[in-house]
Amino acid sequence: MTTTEAHPSDPARPDDHGAARARLLADPGLGGAARRTALARLTDGWLAGLHRDAGAPAGTALVAVGGYGRGELSPRSDLDVLLLHDGPIDPRLPERIWYPVWDSGAALDHAVRTLDEARAVAADDLKAQLGLLDARHIAGDAALTASLRSTLLADWRAGAAGRLPELQQLCTERAERHGELSFLLEPDLKEARGGLRDVVALKAIAATWLADAPRDGLEAAAARLADVRDALHLTTGRATERLSLQDQDQVAARLGVLDADTLLRQVYEAARTITYASDVTWRAVDRVLAARSNRGRRLSRIAFPFSGTGRGSGAVAKGAVERRPLAEGVVEQDGEAVLAQGARPAQDPVLPLRAAAAAAQAGLTVAYATVRRLAAETRPLPVPWPDEAREQLITLLGAGEACLPVWEALEAEGLITRLLPDWERVRCRPQRNAVHRWTVDRHLIETAVRAAAMTRRVARPDLLLVAALLHDIGKGWPGDHSEAGEVIVRDVAARMGFDKTDTDTLALLVRHHLTLVDTATRRDPDDPATVDAITKVVGTLPHLELLHALTEADATATGPAAWSSWRASLVGNLVARAAARLTGGVSHPPAGDPTAEQERLAVEAARTGGPALSLHAHTETGSTGTTGTEPMGVELTLAIPDRPGLLGTVAGVLALHRLTVRSASLRELDPIDAGPVLLLSWTVAAEYGELPEAARLRADLRRALEGSLDVARKLAERDAAAPRRRGIATPPPVVSVAPGASSSATILEVRAHDAPGLLHRIGRALDAAGVRVRTAHVSTLGADAVDAFYVTDAEGLPLAADRAVQVARAVQEALG
Repeated sequence: MTTTEAHPSDPARPDDHGAARARLLADPGLGGAARRTALARLTDGWLAGLHRDAGAPAGTALVAVGGYGRGELSPRSDLDVLLLHDGPIDPRLPERIWYPVWDSGAALDHAVRTLDEARAVAADDLKAQLGLLDARHIAGDAALTASLRSTLLADWRAGAAGRLPELQQLCTERAERHGELSFLLEPDLKEARGGLRDVVALKAIAATWLADAPRDGLEAAAARLADVRDALHLTTGRATERLSLQDQDQVAARLGVLDADTLLRQVYEAARTITYASDVTWRAVDRVLAARSNRGRRLSRIAFPFSGTGRGSGAVAKGAVERRPLAEGVVEQDGEAVLAQGARPAQDPVLPLRAAAAAAQAGLTVAYATVRRLAAETRPLPVPWPDEAREQLITLLGAGEACLPVWEALEAEGLITRLLPDWERVRCRPQRNAVHRWTVDRHLIETAVRAAAMTRRVARPDLLLVAALLHDIGKGWPGDHSEAGEVIVRDVAARMGFDKTDTDTLALLVRHHLTLVDTATRRDPDDPATVDAITKVVGTLPHLELLHALTEADATATGPAAWSSWRASLVGNLVARAAARLTGGVSHPPAGDPTAEQERLAVEAARTGGPALSLHAHTETGSTGTTGTEPMGVELTLAIPDRPGLLGTVAGVLALHRLTVRSASLRELDPIDAGPVLLLSWTVAAEYGELPEAARLRADLRRALEGSLDVARKLAERDAAAPRRRGIATPPPVVSVAPGASSSATILEVRAHDAPGLLHRIGRALDAAGVRVRTAHVSTLGADAVDAFYVTDAEGLPLAADRAVQVARAVQEALG
């Protein structure tokens, strides 16, 4: 064995350091904080050797700053290093240190400064100042490094009143750019709100001695995010902070976590801990800075609101701070809800809900120490709940947006899962659907927030708010979440003290919270069977009103792609028809009652033998009760003498003109005994915002119908000429027959990834199958199309069962 093999080589040599680093990272017994510390120490030794070998004179020091200064060196982290000196140095000295680092391939962020220069940079650049707060000595003159640390900390504390608002703004802007870590499917572990940058900000706040963050769970949360980042670096081999979807399974496996969903839940839980600590700390900072500007207030009373766990709940000596009553046992103090001096949490199990409801209704949050005390001292609610507890929950939910920070405070201390044990299963549960903005639990409370704005539309707002809070409570259980949720909500409602009638109503709302949207976008509203299906589900007009409000609240809380004026109009139209049926009115317009515009177009088409059309902006009154109207695209009314292949041809021409079909209906008229005319009413939107001229659209329709314009070939040529983009793997299309859904036609449902020309391909397949399309209902949600086609045979009758299956199979084959 050679000497080199028997003993470690000089760590100052890049190749030897690289080998030692590789061995350290490959050590299966070393991970987490221990590995980060070991990696920092190994790097310290290497850089110290470089400093020595470079011939650095006295009066110089090599200093680690930023994350490296904190000893938190991840596998692919940059090396943030400062060469500090107190006098003239050889200009070539820095290069003798930096070049070996560059040669090794390590990412280096370096600077050469005197103490005064470092102070000047910190004064001008907040980010640089934050990095220097974590300065740590590596090599050289330790006294010089100590002087740097003490001077910069003194500067930071002296300038805290001006720097902290700047830091807060920096955090806010970063959150706006990168989003909230606890809700993102591909989160940035460092920059997103609740990420590692916020941990650094909390440490910087603590260094001012003005306020400190809640410490419970904070260190563990930061360590968890750092562990995930380490695993991400090792998995990808890159210095990335974004936990992308394609890497999550491998990162989970490297960490020994069950699967990607479990990994995301752990990340979300850590992020929420950090976010809550940040919110509490920044509120404390605001109070401290406000108190500093108020000479009559003693700063020491509120500078450290998190240091004790006594009975004070944020209270101070009698008469020191103004306290305004909010509810029994609850007062306002310093812009927060705290417990009154005579409150007895141990004897008042409703107090947490009462304090929360009072705070939300007043637009406040509950003080950190108050929530801590409530969690520690309050007994669980009896079962069934007292009436007051149920009323306070409704009051809390009814506060709308003001409910959110209060709910988050209760959840951070475990009070929500104590009230609702079933909440634990949906807490921090990711939703791997691009339509959804939130985790399951946040979506539920967001739905309640939106439902709070609709309580004037229903006779039982309490049931609406509770149904909104619990409508997805079945997610995470096997099977259909609506069916599972119905079972769970019956148990929860009984525990809350609702009677049987109200429990049945809540169960109906949870079981059918998707029914209105599904029916409105997939069924023909003119078919009596469609309205019958809804009236049988709801049974009564009050139930219909509740389900309508819940449907809108759920969709608007999901995300922009889940609700639009077009979708709202479909649901509203269906609800109006069902309401008319429930109250004895007519549920749909009588047949054979076209508008004057439709009659005019039908007569023109019959007279000329060609297409007649009109284009005009399509608007609907806002569904939330507003008096304004919102553009919903363009309404295209087209009359054409009936002939085979119309749907596919017309859809193809619309696709050529880059018009996206949002809804479609077909109707047969016989205006002047000159043969039937097919009336097609479409709602379309221009793909790039510019509508085609009506004359040009009419000319292309005429050419396509005459055969001089080969629509399929033109579409294929355009697709071939378009630049190829790497797409995502999507599920194959599914075409199915909806049995018994209509008595006058056969309904084919098509679910596919939306793409230009999709409706054209479907129409061509139906035309080739020899069936007539009586009505088409087109619905697009995000990247998915869910369409329903009412088809008949040549005699206008529903298809035989085997024939319907054959047609469905032909359409599916045409879609590939």
